[in-house]
Amino acid sequence: MTIEVKQLDRVVIRFAGDSGDGMQLTGDRFTAETASFGNDLSTLPNFPAEIRAPAGTLPGVSSFQLHFADHDILTPGDAPDVLIAMNPAALKANLKDVPRGRTLIIDTADFTARNLKRIGYDENPLETGELEAYHVVPLNLTGMTVESVKEFGLSRKDASRAKNMYALGLVSWLFQRPVESTITFLQTKFASKPDIRDANIAAFRAGYNFGETAEEFSVRYEVKPASMATGTYRNISGNLALAYGLVAGAQRAGLPLVLGAYPITPASDVLHELSKLKRFNVTTIQAEDEIAGVGAALGASFGGALGVTTSSGPGISLKSETIGLGVMLELPLVVCDIQRAGPSTGMPTKTEQADLLQVMFGRNGEAPLPVLAAQSPADCFAIAIEAARIAVTYRTPVIVLSDGYLANGSEPWQIPVIEDLPTIDPNFTVEPNATDDKGAPKYLPYLRDPETLARAWAIPGAAGLDHRIGGLEKEDKTGNISYDPANHDLMIRTRQAKVDAVARSIPPLEVDDPDGTAKVLVLGWGSTYGPIGAGVRRVRKVGGKVAQAHLRHLNPFPSNLGDVLKSYDKVLVPEMNLGQLAMLLRSKYLVDVVSYAQVRGMPLGAAELAEVIGNLVEETAGIDDDARQLGSAAAALAHGEALADQNGHLNTEGAR
Repeated sequence: MTIEVKQLDRVVIRFAGDSGDGMQLTGDRFTAETASFGNDLSTLPNFPAEIRAPAGTLPGVSSFQLHFADHDILTPGDAPDVLIAMNPAALKANLKDVPRGRTLIIDTADFTARNLKRIGYDENPLETGELEAYHVVPLNLTGMTVESVKEFGLSRKDASRAKNMYALGLVSWLFQRPVESTITFLQTKFASKPDIRDANIAAFRAGYNFGETAEEFSVRYEVKPASMATGTYRNISGNLALAYGLVAGAQRAGLPLVLGAYPITPASDVLHELSKLKRFNVTTIQAEDEIAGVGAALGASFGGALGVTTSSGPGISLKSETIGLGVMLELPLVVCDIQRAGPSTGMPTKTEQADLLQVMFGRNGEAPLPVLAAQSPADCFAIAIEAARIAVTYRTPVIVLSDGYLANGSEPWQIPVIEDLPTIDPNFTVEPNATDDKGAPKYLPYLRDPETLARAWAIPGAAGLDHRIGGLEKEDKTGNISYDPANHDLMIRTRQAKVDAVARSIPPLEVDDPDGTAKVLVLGWGSTYGPIGAGVRRVRKVGGKVAQAHLRHLNPFPSNLGDVLKSYDKVLVPEMNLGQLAMLLRSKYLVDVVSYAQVRGMPLGAAELAEVIGNLVEETAGIDDDARQLGSAAAALAHGEALADQNGHLNTEGAR
């Protein structure tokens, strides 16, 4: 049988099954294969909060989406071109996201009357015509897996667990992925369990070989490597990049790194990764609770280390008093908030960016501190170094905002040259910095650098540099306890001025406005960077003029932000909250920004943003509602409706 090879510029694949079917591992391995091939990529893991949700149920469905391309992309894609559904629940939970004409590869083994009824199907959708708008490939993947590994003498239950590897092998063949890394991975992962190792490798190879011989597949697809800047690349998740960035920041400052943390989704992986890096003078403390974790980190900073604590929204609430203590003590402390859907326990494995106001104002009294936000998984590395620079240079706690989308998602990352990273000078005080009335040397712990307003930082135990610290208000320069009203006012204003001074050391906000004639600016922060960028590209592709800018520094804002906002007729601010940045911009700059707010526990989509942006561009131009076309045209492009494959398969034109 002759198999045609068709060239594609991009594909979105989603693996879906029970949370115990290994979908995250399958997606991770396909991602590793794709990264080694050289495609640009972006991923979206999506899984239940329960450790083992009920099998075969809609709440128990776990999925992993991967968007890969031969060019620069910004998002995991709005909708899958190929859905691999390992059971009826996976099909039903994900079918609404799959556009008509796309491909469904379905494991038919569990399509029994009982399983179908459990999720609300009265009849088998494979037999009713419900799926006739799709290219459906029904396969008994479980049965074929069991058959392929029978020589290893496993029970049917154990043998069927390798079905994810069979599916991975089949899809690897379909998209011509390199397979050596997956075989090596399986050999290493199951080295102590030879039967399981050999069965998984056999299932993987059987799936790959099935594609070669099956009549169901007459076409293979090729997505060529992307053109990237010369360098060494690896695939990296946001949490791993954050861990590496924290270590790099401490190394560039010449300081030991001490992490005090309590495990919490989705931040725990930072603790896990840093615990492996002791050789870089890293100490990790898994504390008994959130308060103990941040207390240990702040104590380490007092002792001359870079103290770091990680958590998510609920934990940040618990840490707030100690973070306020860090503001009073004026010590470097990096606080990483990997945001998740709230309030309270909320949806632990779903993403959101609704902690902005909490980290800005969620402490008693006037307790200002710098706030940064990463814009992509790889950017978590750079933002961690920037947080370390600000914390050490200005002697202040700094909060880094990431979220579940960035933390668990991944993309290619160009490994930097260490010597090119910024150096950070802790500038410890090593001798007395003042004299008393009699001319004798003495140490003033709150004597400040005139440029940064950072106070002196002396390591405890240094001769002649003894001083007291605590949460009570400090007297200017001496650090003694003070209840003087004028001194309190001075110290409050000085701490605020120190945070404001950070703006002098950060770059101005860059605006992407190709010909400088746009009247609409789309301004974002955090993980909305990719969806906004993809939406803006689509609007421009259909003829719209729109500018884009993205904030990484949220407190203080870049010094030119006010001028930028006032340069455009309309400013659109998309957020995964109810308009928190929009509120801050309105109050500070008196600009009536347009808020686009969604809180669904999922990233914003390129299609929805393209439509919102296009409509606002035409509204600003004075075009009536019934005459507007730009938004719908851009959204259709993002959905992939602009170009269809002649066979009705894949149809991959769309959001970047």
